[in-house]
Amino acid sequence: MTHDYEVLVLGGSAAGLSAGLTLARARRRIAVIDGGAPRNARAEGIHGLVAAEGIAPSEYAARGRAEVTGYGGQVIDGRVVGVARTDDGFAVQLGDGTRLSGRAVLAATGVRDELPAVPGLADHWGTQVLHCPYCHGWEFRDRRIAVLATGPMSWMQALLFRQWSADTVLLTNGVTYDDEALARVDAMGVQVHHGVVTEIVGAPAPGGSDEARRLGGVRLADGRVIEVDAVAVPSHLHANVEMFGDLGLEVAENEFGTYVPAGDDGSTAVPGLWVAGNLRDQHATVASSSADGVLVAARLNMSLIFADAETAVAAGLTEAHR
Repeated sequence: MTHDYEVLVLGGSAAGLSAGLTLARARRRIAVIDGGAPRNARAEGIHGLVAAEGIAPSEYAARGRAEVTGYGGQVIDGRVVGVARTDDGFAVQLGDGTRLSGRAVLAATGVRDELPAVPGLADHWGTQVLHCPYCHGWEFRDRRIAVLATGPMSWMQALLFRQWSADTVLLTNGVTYDDEALARVDAMGVQVHHGVVTEIVGAPAPGGSDEARRLGGVRLADGRVIEVDAVAVPSHLHANVEMFGDLGLEVAENEFGTYVPAGDDGSTAVPGLWVAGNLRDQHATVASSSADGVLVAARLNMSLIFADAETAVAAGLTEAHR
């Protein structure tokens, strides 16, 4: 059977675009399918990405798309709603009814962030509500940062953000910490505020604009307001795997959320289905997701070469015995 593509790459962010570029340069017939909802869409810039420091997420995606198509790959705008096995590969169904076939699928569908149910928190996600100091800590250096506790490891996050600002506080938010943990944060000058956080408080935007409000502080259950410039909070991560339905793709869970277990090469227990980026590495940044896309694409390409070689050998043996 002739497939529409040799490899269908699902997801057009860092991992998916890097995988698509690598496979296109390997002279594979590939398509990157992207639903147009990147996780970092609200961020002003991507950081820690050498030679492209501070690039806007939209510009990064546009450049990546152009590079993929520049080598003969295709980029398809569409939402993947289903992936099914066929006799010799996969069929991918899009939301508009389009059906595409491929020998293999490389999934770079990423994760979704679930934030604590604190009113106002989601309004500032990606701007003044942060989760990664390496991505956005520099922009809030020496400013007032509050770490909103969500579990037993949040005191460590407070120590981490303390590296960027001496004005870092820990909001325990109902989480209890032992004396050793509290002694460590206290020794590093991190103030601890006990009590449940009930609301993110807004403040007028610079210049008095009525069009937008910035984050101004957090309100505790006892009525106190702690004035801050940013809130750091870990989100609970949900792997985007709904489209894989009954394929038998394994999904595991840890304290950070769900992910897809895979081999070092990105292969999964489903033959022909590979994963890259945040889908298998919950803590991957744009830079490391991009690198992972290259790695997995290279291994996938080699697997297709081996498969073709085995097919050629089998065909030769069959011909010799005629």
